[in-house]
Amino acid sequence: MRDIYKKGLYIILITVGLLFLGTTAEAKELKWVGCGITKKAFMKELAAAYEAKTGVKIIIKGGGATKGIRAVAKGIADMGGSCRHALNVPEENGVKMNQVAWDALVVVVNKDNPVDNITTEQLKAVLTGKIKNWKELGGPDAPLTLYVRKGKISGVGLMARELIFNNHNQEFAADAKKMKSSGPLERAISRDKYGIGVTGISSAKKRTKLKILKVDGVAPTKENIASGKYPFYRPLYLVTKESPSGEVKKFIEFALSPEGQKIIAEQGTVTLAEGKSLKGR
Repeated sequence: MRDIYKKGLYIILITVGLLFLGTTAEAKELKWVGCGITKKAFMKELAAAYEAKTGVKIIIKGGGATKGIRAVAKGIADMGGSCRHALNVPEENGVKMNQVAWDALVVVVNKDNPVDNITTEQLKAVLTGKIKNWKELGGPDAPLTLYVRKGKISGVGLMARELIFNNHNQEFAADAKKMKSSGPLERAISRDKYGIGVTGISSAKKRTKLKILKVDGVAPTKENIASGKYPFYRPLYLVTKESPSGEVKKFIEFALSPEGQKIIAEQGTVTLAEGKSLKGR
């Protein structure tokens, strides 16, 4: 009987120990879901630095800004990454948009395209299908292929409508090629000599087969974005519940600390201090 009792007690202790270890391991991980632009702007490097500092691993999953915001709202992700503001819809209620940096929308073409500047009015005409040939932009006599983000509420899709047209319901050309996220859009234009599209600079600048155009003669350099001279700047956010706590709160504090902001700056992304004169969108 005593042996049976000891064996039962041993099994209970082992079970409790495993449960404790599982809880501890779980506390050492955070799940992040968000847009590729935010990820490439700072998130991978920030997460690596935080893990080295604290031992807390951040699992990074893509899927876009909308997915990031809504995953946090549903409680299926600890944090999100977004390059657009939250919408006033039930699916995005109960979140806090913690701004940690600045990005900019840019117009991209294939690196072999001779065009290097586009005016805001020309860009509007391209996006709405009124300009269909490169010769109207000072390029070769060849039809252009427009690539846009699918839907109107993606990070790039929504902010392009708001920043370029001041109309979040703006329709784009019906014959534009619709891409599910910024990565496929950028890769498609990298392969298409006559392609053109709008994306975020934080991801576009890392693609060697893309050319980023000036807008109204202004290049989207870090300095021009930080000063507001380049027009299409926008905030980058870490998304949390309205009142973040525990490790999530600590990570947000790290991202906003001098150490975290220095890591963001090292990626060529505009920090809050560098963009202090910019207004939120």
